[in-house]
Amino acid sequence: MDKLFLIDAYALIYRSYYAFIKNPRINSKGLNTSAVLGFCNTLNEVITKEQPTHIGVAFDHGLTFRHEAYPEYKAQREETPEDIKLAVPLIKSILKAMRIPIMQVDGFEADDIIGTVALRAGADGIETFMLTPDKDYGQLIRPNVYMYRPRHGGGYEQIGEKEVQEKYGIPTPQQVIDLLALMGDTADNFPGCPGVGEKTAAKLINQFGSIDNMLQHTDEIKGKLREKVEAAVEDIKISKFLATIRTDVPIDIKWDELKMEQPDEEKLREIFTELEFRTLLKKFVNEPQQTQKNDDLQLDLFAVNSSIGQETPKNESFESLKTTQTDYKLIDNEEEAKRICDYFLTKQFVSLDTETTSTDAIDAELVGLSFSVEEKKAFYVAIPSEREEALKLVNIFKPLYENPEILKIGQNIKYDYEVLHKYGVTVQGKMFDTMIAHYLIQPELHHNMDFMAETLLNYKTVHIDELIGPKGKNQKNMRDLPPTDVYEYACEDADITLRLKNVLEPKLKEVNAEELFWNIEMPLIPVLADMELHGVRLDTEALEETSRIFTERMNGCEREIYELAGEQFNISSPRQVGDILFGKLQIMEKPKKTKTGQYVTSEEVLVSLQAKHPIVEKILSYRGIKKLLSTYIDALPKLIKRSTGHIHTSFNQALTATGRLSSSDPNLQNIPVRTDDGKEIRKCFIPEENCKFFSADYSQIELRIMAHLSEDENMMESFRSGHDIHRATAAQIWHENIDDVTDAQRKKAKQANFGIIYGITTYGLAQRMDIPNAEAKELIDGYFKTFPKVQAYMEKAKEDARQKGYAETIFHRRRYLAAINSKNGTVRGFAERNAINAPIQGSEADIIKVAMIRIWERFKRENIRSKMILQVHDELNFSVYPEEQERVERIVIEEMQNAYPLNVPLVADAGWGDNWLEAH
Repeated sequence: MDKLFLIDAYALIYRSYYAFIKNPRINSKGLNTSAVLGFCNTLNEVITKEQPTHIGVAFDHGLTFRHEAYPEYKAQREETPEDIKLAVPLIKSILKAMRIPIMQVDGFEADDIIGTVALRAGADGIETFMLTPDKDYGQLIRPNVYMYRPRHGGGYEQIGEKEVQEKYGIPTPQQVIDLLALMGDTADNFPGCPGVGEKTAAKLINQFGSIDNMLQHTDEIKGKLREKVEAAVEDIKISKFLATIRTDVPIDIKWDELKMEQPDEEKLREIFTELEFRTLLKKFVNEPQQTQKNDDLQLDLFAVNSSIGQETPKNESFESLKTTQTDYKLIDNEEEAKRICDYFLTKQFVSLDTETTSTDAIDAELVGLSFSVEEKKAFYVAIPSEREEALKLVNIFKPLYENPEILKIGQNIKYDYEVLHKYGVTVQGKMFDTMIAHYLIQPELHHNMDFMAETLLNYKTVHIDELIGPKGKNQKNMRDLPPTDVYEYACEDADITLRLKNVLEPKLKEVNAEELFWNIEMPLIPVLADMELHGVRLDTEALEETSRIFTERMNGCEREIYELAGEQFNISSPRQVGDILFGKLQIMEKPKKTKTGQYVTSEEVLVSLQAKHPIVEKILSYRGIKKLLSTYIDALPKLIKRSTGHIHTSFNQALTATGRLSSSDPNLQNIPVRTDDGKEIRKCFIPEENCKFFSADYSQIELRIMAHLSEDENMMESFRSGHDIHRATAAQIWHENIDDVTDAQRKKAKQANFGIIYGITTYGLAQRMDIPNAEAKELIDGYFKTFPKVQAYMEKAKEDARQKGYAETIFHRRRYLAAINSKNGTVRGFAERNAINAPIQGSEADIIKVAMIRIWERFKRENIRSKMILQVHDELNFSVYPEEQERVERIVIEEMQNAYPLNVPLVADAGWGDNWLEAH
């Protein structure tokens, strides 16, 4: 049987765009590709999974007959975001290259076109699926005609006649029109009957069969509902007209025209290459499989960037190893190795890379060393697997690596630093990391070498999969290959890194990032490398005991939940939890539902319902304990390295848009600390044997930075006088003596302090504090009256970003905000909030990095054996020998408090203990 898919283009485009609104997908030319990427992913998913025989995509075209009949139709909608306007022609070009028909008729919406084609196809016996999230399409469902609706969170649901009847409680899908006409539609801006919701509308339709019949017999409607209906007769009639999807659009479609065809691969490759859709290109055009670390589907991007470094040639073929004249040499004996090392020692810089057996620096063994001191010329030294033989060759280059006068150039050089450290080499001297340089220039883009080579050098590198095969159990190891197969790939890495350095260095100056790069980011590399190499010690016995206790508690919660529910169900299933809470127990009258009709059971919703029924608190406890067990308590011991007995997190220097460090494998920066259960995990982090755990963190650093940036006298005075800032804020807002401020007032002031400086709205503050909107507005007004220069700073921050296109920290770290001038309020609002908070979060990140560098350098200078082992946002943690306690505390506090001269004091609090919990 033929299978036809009809796609509602704009519904899918908007859905894709807003799915990425917080983390838009941006390519190197600064183009927001969120809508195009999402649309293409859906298209590929449908074609691959459903294998339609026929397909068509419908677009709205011009003002429709509905606008003519009712000018207010969709009038409340904000202007289409500029990025969507740019995306539509690109999507149409892709559809043309896919040879997928585009259907549009002047004066009609996509709904009408799809309605017309779908009913004809269904009548002709073609199984037809309407791909759209729009509930209005329910009226079109017939035998052979179904909705294919994207689910919230992934996947699709197929909706036929039975599903419509069950969902709305109406006899036929055609009555969806009457349902919509009574309910009205805020999205399309037609009125319906005020005060009539879905249940009442369904009741009226079941009673009368249709709106027309109901309007002829309004005398049979009881009570106030009759008054509402009779007062809204004209609104109901126009609403029915607007809600009715036309099925008589003048469009002449022959089924052969909608048949799936082979795409124009050359054209598609050209478009996807231009858009930098590497993964999609492989899916649509059967490109050879190559793994890319940060491809267009995996990396979260945060905002559009500047024009710097966007020289990607349009539709030109890339250079490659095969097309470029290079001088790459394999070195396979000690004599030649000594000769080239002597040669490198005469240079002012060297580009270096290591080939290894693993991407995990702690487990990796050296396979080879590569070097370049001149573009298109490089050397590869093969390193044998036997430890003693390997050390002989590595030691030849030790004077080079450890020469403080020679600049070391690398791509993610921290990795090379750590691998070489295991072979007795400590890389010294200034470093130039191309990954981090690119991160400072274009923070929201990819920073892997393959991407930079293509966008900055118009060069396509040899990908590692071409040597060792695609990821999976059959993937080879670099050690499995003879040096003759490896040397060109390895030489290319060192050569391309040098070429990238030569392109990136002047660009650092263009974005005023030289000081940030040379004085903060580069000196931080050995600091982070030493922390990662040392790792953190875990009390495994304490974790096992915690696991046992938590599992018992979780099982106890489970039993109590079943008892309260009166039945057993899957507590981990949001759908089943919703059915129990809102279906069976009916703990509230009008529970929220997702677009798919599933009850919303998010943590936020459940927290607000705790007082409604004791089962809610138990479900929250169960979820919390289960997450702690799976994410940390049972997972952490498995990450302990046998070789060290420690866990070794990776600190990511080029990932977040704000400049903050993040950590991964494992992520130690997300350990919850507000709950007692979360604190139990920190208790399991311990110092080295016979050492103490020391923790120091900045006191209210974000507010201190705000005081510095805004120069608000009242806020600065609160800090300078040493008062509790939240109590002082409360005293000033409510005109109380600071000693008379209640704990409740202080709590409100604290929420206001941290919410308002990050641009929270009245509604957002009301939701966060669980207070009426009027009280939230009064609180914000009072806050700005108390701290007038804070409000002035926030407005200036937005205006500066509008003018420059970016916000920046006190160290000139930039956050690009292309959407700051969007005419769409939602899109612009995100950018405006980033304009306010990026300078604060970014400055905080820069300040603690400065402190880390200075502490590490003083430890070295003063021969301190104690180690800095963890960084978590504004907190530093140490394993300290007892005899060094006093000196370590003095050094840490001094360097943290003097990292940057703010207009108010920087204050660091400190604590000691036998574990992380006791110390912090």
